[in-house]
Amino acid sequence: MSTPGKAPKTPKTIALFYDGYETQANDAPFGRTRSHIRSTLRQAYRRAKNLQPYTGFYTAFLNLKRSLEASGVTIRLNDFSYARANPTMPVGLTGFRTVYDKVRLPNPAMFGPGEVPDPDDALRVVKNCNLKIVTQPSEWYCQIWRPVLGNRVKPMFVGLDTENWPDLSGQDKDIDVLIYDKIRWHYDDRKDDLLDPLIAHLEARGLSYHILRYGFHHLGQFRGALARARSMAFLCEHETQGLAYQEAMCSGVPIFAWDEGHLVGPHDLSIAPPGLEVSSVPYFDERCGIRFKQPELVEAFDLFWENHAGYAPRDYVCENLSLAAGAKRYLELFQTLG
Repeated sequence: MSTPGKAPKTPKTIALFYDGYETQANDAPFGRTRSHIRSTLRQAYRRAKNLQPYTGFYTAFLNLKRSLEASGVTIRLNDFSYARANPTMPVGLTGFRTVYDKVRLPNPAMFGPGEVPDPDDALRVVKNCNLKIVTQPSEWYCQIWRPVLGNRVKPMFVGLDTENWPDLSGQDKDIDVLIYDKIRWHYDDRKDDLLDPLIAHLEARGLSYHILRYGFHHLGQFRGALARARSMAFLCEHETQGLAYQEAMCSGVPIFAWDEGHLVGPHDLSIAPPGLEVSSVPYFDERCGIRFKQPELVEAFDLFWENHAGYAPRDYVCENLSLAAGAKRYLELFQTLG
């Protein structure tokens, strides 16, 4: 632990372990080389099929890695030898749940961003992986695990690269509303009572729109649509962080956010405490746009559209969600490990 009264020093090097579809924590001989070859082939295949090359977990990991490197920290990725040579050095675990079985080290560890185990398995994982801190992307999601893990659970967002997502508000615009369709459950019902009524209202007002369905577009298509869009309707039941809407805000595109506040995902419903209030846009204020619930769709959109040119979503992102802000949050947690 750090000496009382002294600010902990920023580590010069951090060993991060990620396991997922894109990169695997492979402890076998030539494991990192094998992982790199597999990753290259997978990305080429998915691009050829017009599928997103990366999962959300990997995007979050890359943002974390970039934010730490921008703060002067060297990252050793999936380097088991380095971690074993420094057994008291804290390490970071990220990615899918498979990382818990693949990375069993004596080092004190912090988990996140990634897929946290179910609460009934969390204590076993914490013990096996020597996890001192378990992070989740926002406060509402932390509340699912605190009854089991207590103060080990901390909120930690992933910072956005504001240079990689530049301000596009000055571009020539020919799409009034980019509809980002990330509806995940009960799709036919939500199409009938949410998506179709929104489209009908836009058409009645003579507004142009373009639809992107989550999981069925390239990143370049999303960037291109943001450059053309005056605003974005974000349709998703709930998000733990929500990188897509935040990338849009970083691009200067204000958000019309469907935000019922109800947990819908069956798995999370089975483990969440009663009455948990959730959000599709957990990082948001009046500069970013408007939240709405389904019954008030038309009235809320008209208010949003009346003021859409006056919002300043990029200001919010630069102030609260930048790479520097993300690295600061990660390091202030990580530095308490040792």
